[in-house]
Formats: sequence, C-alpha cells, structure tokens
Amino acid sequence: MPVTALGSKAARLMFDEAITYAERHTLHALVIARDGKTVVERTAAGRPIAQPHALYSGTKSFWGLTALAAHEDNLLELDEPLGRTITEWPAASARAGVTIRQLLSLTAGYGFGGLGNAVPTGSRALDIPLKTEPGTVFTYSGIPLQVFGEVLRRKLAPRFACAVDYLAARVLDPIGMAVADWRRLADGTRPLPTGAFVAAHEWLKFASLLLARGAGVISPASFAACTTGSALNPKYGLGLWLADGAGPDGAFYASGAGGQALYVLPRRRIVAVHFGQSSSWNHAAFIKRLDAS
Repeated sequence: MPVTALGSKAARLMFDEAITYAERHTLHALVIARDGKTVVERTAAGRPIAQPHALYSGTKSFWGLTALAAHEDNLLELDEPLGRTITEWPAASARAGVTIRQLLSLTAGYGFGGLGNAVPTGSRALDIPLKTEPGTVFTYSGIPLQVFGEVLRRKLAPRFACAVDYLAARVLDPIGMAVADWRRLADGTRPLPTGAFVAAHEWLKFASLLLARGAGVISPASFAACTTGSALNPKYGLGLWLADGAGPDGAFYASGAGGQALYVLPRRRIVAVHFGQSSSWNHAAFIKRLDAS
C-alpha cells in the first residue's frame, strides 16, 4: 500500500506505529512533519500525494483563525451580539443576543444539522430558529458557521464578496496555501462548515501556521482563543478539537468525516495531515501514536 516514504530511515521507524495505524484504516494520504521538515509521506497505491481531497468538516478549522484576523482588522469583536450586524432580527430576540464566539464554539443554541448535503445557504440559515437558550448547550452543527458566514459577508462588503474570499486573501495566500476547489450550494455560495478540497501538503501549511500560533497572519496572543474550550465543552475551541483540553501546549486537531484530519502537537513540534475513508478512525488513538514517536 505505501508508495512513498520521505526522510531518514530512523525518522520513518520512529513514526512506524502512526503509519501502521493509518494503513489499517483505508489510508488515502498521510504526511507528518517535525520542526518544519516532512519526515513521513504515505499514499495509497495509484494516488498522487498532490491529489486534492475533500476535507468535509475539516473545513471548519479555517474559521476560528479567520475570525481572529477579522478582529485584528477591526471588523468584529468575538463577543459582539449578532444583532449589531443582522439588523432585520428583532433587537429583543434571543438570536440577536448570540455572540460570534458562541457561533464558532457551537454554543449559540442552534440544533444539530446543517452538515453534509444538508448545509443551508447563508440566507436560509438566518431564518432557522434556535433550539436552546444561547450559551447553555454545545451542539455540533453546521448552521452556526453559515450564520457566521453571513455576518462576516456583511462586515466585509464591499471589499470582499464573501468570507471565503477573505479567508484566501488574509490567511491562506500569506502562507502560500492553495485550495483546489470548494463545493457550491444551490445559490452558488461556498459553505463554511464543509466543502473545501485540498492536497495533503497544502493543508499541512495551515497546520504549520497553527503550530506557530498564527504568527505572520495574526498575533500569537490572539490565537489563544482558537485553542481555548468553552465551559460547555472544554474539548472544543473555535473550529478545533482539543485533545488535551485547554492550554498552550495541548495537542489539537481538525476533524472531517471518514478520518480526514489535521493534527498539531505543540510539545513535539509535530504536525500531520491524514486523508482516508474509515468509519473506525480514532483521533485519540492516532494522536497517542504520534505523541509516542
């Protein structure tokens, strides 16, 4: 199955457990870098390492850092109420009092849904009612990201047409990261919770940015919000899952259906990208093997 292996023999042996685990779970591509150097590269037979892959919900990993960039650009505050921008909502409504931080931490009160093929357009998302009181429940959902996309779109006009254009110009272009494609919804817009198609080494560039705590794109001090969990779910920051809970040195990752994942282990200076198609892929099990390398 493996067709490519980079780095020294010693380095490959060091990550053997992680490689073996990946190859047991219908591996499409695996890239591991340490101290900025790629030490492991694996692909399925006949699959070029440069072939773009769907990130699915791994796409969510972009939006916490993008929101912090918008904050540093004086476009928004994480704790500002949505009613400041979505002015058609009644000022006294619960939705108007939801904050941007609550959207990104999935604690805004929206119900489960808006995932996969059920992602609503941004305009439709604005009509979806809350299921619970804001700030009381963590619910994994794509709807809050679509609402955030509409908020950011309005704040960016007329300089940028949408949140994805801002993401590219403000975050991805500065690190030389290319997105090969992005799924379109019925109205032609690109969804925020899912939809990006990226090659492994390209997503690895974003992982390296996260390892550097956003340096060169945002201030590392601002970045801390990305890896700080909420009281409702200490293991989820802003679009990122926190393997070790809150803290500057804890491992964290992005997750998409089928085992698509980006991993950052700050203590070890390790970043990794995994693409595959497995219903049994376990992030904790893979991180354990990376951390033991």
